Amino acid sequence: MVTEATSNFLPSSFIYNLLKACQKKSKPVVVKEKHTGPRLSKHVKFDQLLAYGAGGIVPIALFNITGQLMGLMGNISLGLSAILMGFIMLIPRLWDAFSDPIMGYISDNHKSKNGRRRPFILYGGVAVSISFVLMWWVPRSQEFQALFPSEGAYQWFQLAYILVFLLIFYTSCTVFEIPHGALGMELSHDPDDRTKLFSAKSFMGNLFAMGTPWLFFLANLEFFKGTGNEIDGMRYVSLLVALIVIPLSFWSYKTLREPKQVIEPKKELKISFIQEFKNTWQNKTFIKLIFIVFSLAMGFNFVGLLGYYIPIYYIFSADKEAAGALLGFNGMLWGFTGLLAVFPLNMIAHKLGKKSTLFIAIMIMILAQLTKIVCYNPDYPYLIVIPTIILSIGMSFFFTLGAAMVGDVCDENTVKTGKTKQGSYYSIYWWFIKLGTAFASIITGFLISSVNFDETQVQKAEAITQNIREIQKFDFPSEEQLKELQSSIDKFKTHMLESEHKDKEMILSKLSSIETGITHKYSTDLYDELEITSKKLASQSTHTLLWMRVVEIVLPILLCLISAIICFIYPLGKKEVLAIKEQFDAKEENT
Repeated sequence: MVTEATSNFLPSSFIYNLLKACQKKSKPVVVKEKHTGPRLSKHVKFDQLLAYGAGGIVPIALFNITGQLMGLMGNISLGLSAILMGFIMLIPRLWDAFSDPIMGYISDNHKSKNGRRRPFILYGGVAVSISFVLMWWVPRSQEFQALFPSEGAYQWFQLAYILVFLLIFYTSCTVFEIPHGALGMELSHDPDDRTKLFSAKSFMGNLFAMGTPWLFFLANLEFFKGTGNEIDGMRYVSLLVALIVIPLSFWSYKTLREPKQVIEPKKELKISFIQEFKNTWQNKTFIKLIFIVFSLAMGFNFVGLLGYYIPIYYIFSADKEAAGALLGFNGMLWGFTGLLAVFPLNMIAHKLGKKSTLFIAIMIMILAQLTKIVCYNPDYPYLIVIPTIILSIGMSFFFTLGAAMVGDVCDENTVKTGKTKQGSYYSIYWWFIKLGTAFASIITGFLISSVNFDETQVQKAEAITQNIREIQKFDFPSEEQLKELQSSIDKFKTHMLESEHKDKEMILSKLSSIETGITHKYSTDLYDELEITSKKLASQSTHTLLWMRVVEIVLPILLCLISAIICFIYPLGKKEVLAIKEQFDAKEENT
């Protein structure tokens, strides 16, 4: 899963440095806004740190959980083609990637009494919450489906519905995240303080992310899904998410304060969006940073969905309820590890500099991928937590530092040109990441299809399971219920006979045992056993499961190596960043 990462707790060194700075003869630079609010010093106050950190929920938790769960549930819950879902996920992410620079330009040039960033943080946060809820309410009633001339036509409607609300959701994310990220770079130009700000964002985002993997588990509970499946459960689980995000958006808006620009450029004509985009693109240091992050992000985005498929279909043999508990625990552990990782991150980055720490993060992620060779084990399912812990540390380091390093590039540009364009730089940084994510959406669909994953098999197996569960609600099955179950069995059998499933005979054998079982006298124990067997009908072939693991492990390693090579030649090490800070401070004092 590709996210930003780190913490919001201030280490003791921060307090010490703050007290030491107060003893110097020169006064800290204090800036004040035109609108009401507290004065901001060079060092960021704790309430600002906390309020800024709360914004991490949108890009870290909601953004990623939508990309992963919608692709997963569209395929295994709605029965939509993985390739078509890939295209549907591609379109809003392409739009999202191209809307980022536009939003950066709008925010950089926006003027209001509430600042150029804060209004968008509020509006974007509310819009994200509402659209996150509505995207799961795909009409699924039998009466509604009857309005369409064929099952194919209904599936195209489902794809269109998902597309519309994904477009609204990702646009809302852009409206929120680009001004929020730019504000993080403006609140302080001190390298360590800036790392703390993005650490706070990661800390709060990962704190919330600890709960988001349980969404799949909660959506599978009968309390939420009723007689439907997990996508029906997500309708109500998403309401709980919105009840958390909307109040936090108002709190962040009310608490955050924008500093007045200290270095004011000479009055000039406002340049066009295209020209500003070209100017940003010409920064060679920025381009190197972009490709460090872009290469690695693509590697993990290509295989992100396989991180769900492997536990469900390889480790737990298609038992989604059992896999949901593991995914929930694993995701919670991911978030908790991300919280703890921010403490060594701040210390290591302070001592070695961001560039060296970024290189270490890449090596950690390669190590995590290699451990999966052993830890993907159906006999010991919870071994999966080992690569999860290692990968979470590497991801936390990498994406926190990546965002903070954009601030260093902005400072270098400001010293050279006198212009403050954090919004443009941050938006283009995310433009590349989201472009990679968009490209990965369609590649993921082709990867799933190329390993011969059979979503039709999953849908028809689930229909048999639901028929059995419906029978279990009564003391004795009716003739109509048995006919419906037999019809589902016949449809499944027809599909398997026509398919090229590598383990076809094993699946047909299990199907025959269910068919024989329903001819026996009804008993609770019998139908409990039939339900367990029916879940295994969705099991994919050994060939499919092997290639899922090969692709999920190897592809990220290859792109991590490319990222590491570019990181090695990146010009802004610790020494260079400190030199830029000294020049920036000198300009502030002269101003």
